[in-house]
Amino acid sequence: MKVLHVVGARPNFMKAAPVHAALVARVAEQLLVHTGQHYDAAMSDVFFRELGLPEPDINLNVGSGTHSVQTAEVMMRIEPVIGERRPDWVLVYGDVNSTAAAALVCAKLGVRVAHVEAGLRSNDRSMPEEINRLVTDQIADLLFTPSDDGDANLLREGIPEARICRAGNVMIDTLVRLLPEARTRGPALRARYALGDRFALLTLHRPSNVDDPRKLAGILDALSDISRDVPIVFPIHPRTRESLRRIEWQAPAELHLTEPLGYLDFLALQADAAVVMTDSGGVQEETTFLGVPCLTLRPNTERPVTVTIGTNILVGDDLAKLRCEARAAVEGRGKRGSVPPLWDGHAGERIADAVLARP
Repeated sequence: MKVLHVVGARPNFMKAAPVHAALVARVAEQLLVHTGQHYDAAMSDVFFRELGLPEPDINLNVGSGTHSVQTAEVMMRIEPVIGERRPDWVLVYGDVNSTAAAALVCAKLGVRVAHVEAGLRSNDRSMPEEINRLVTDQIADLLFTPSDDGDANLLREGIPEARICRAGNVMIDTLVRLLPEARTRGPALRARYALGDRFALLTLHRPSNVDDPRKLAGILDALSDISRDVPIVFPIHPRTRESLRRIEWQAPAELHLTEPLGYLDFLALQADAAVVMTDSGGVQEETTFLGVPCLTLRPNTERPVTVTIGTNILVGDDLAKLRCEARAAVEGRGKRGSVPPLWDGHAGERIADAVLARP
């Protein structure tokens, strides 16, 4: 059997790595296609190296652009690849533009596509990722969900039960495998940023948070207040860096701005943090597994299991709540949760077995 994996951005790499490894162990022929959607080629290389993924067989070098331009470029460049290689299955991951673009091409070429991390819904169509999820799940022949809410969403949308397979959270496979190595980096990272035993970790990149100067300024004021109680490490997304440049913001001494981090360094900081503040999706899942309180600066989440079972709290635009919950976490009163079923480090193996059972 020939399996073609499509990845385009860092979250895809973390999800593809355990599936690729499981298929290697089961002697499947594989091709890895990197669309080049990721904004930073150097960081992309770091992630491939740290995750143990082989060099891509094909790099489409799509680069940045508007959502429509990027989706169209992926479709145009991947169509001849899939047409010539004729894989038995194409595996797409997550909810980035490359995911929906590759699924559309497969549907038109009559090539079977499996969606890893299917069924997630924020019910907010202003998010481009939500459109990608909806489109991909309607097209995919096999849908691998991470939790029972994913199954319920797909069934409600009319997806036949036979196409749905709950595999668990494949990103947690990567976390489980690499957490011991990441933990060895903790002392050096704390020394690098002059951190004590308690610190916070921050990621902020969504347009809804960083593109409006007034909204961004309000968030930064809250973060400056929080940094008086606990130092904050803030790896900056290029989009956010540009927004900070435009408003000429000067970070307080205890808010440490850094370049984007590799997977292992970021995981090390997550594991040791007193609290993580984020608008990312995957971070909500990782903190839930790690048992670290997470404050999400969004009004909704496509990963509600992190709220109902895990350590995640949605603070939305309520900056007073952000300040209050951050202080509680720093004082050891943060939310404690549990790990959802099948987030056990073996989702990639279940996905590989299910794909190979459908030759």
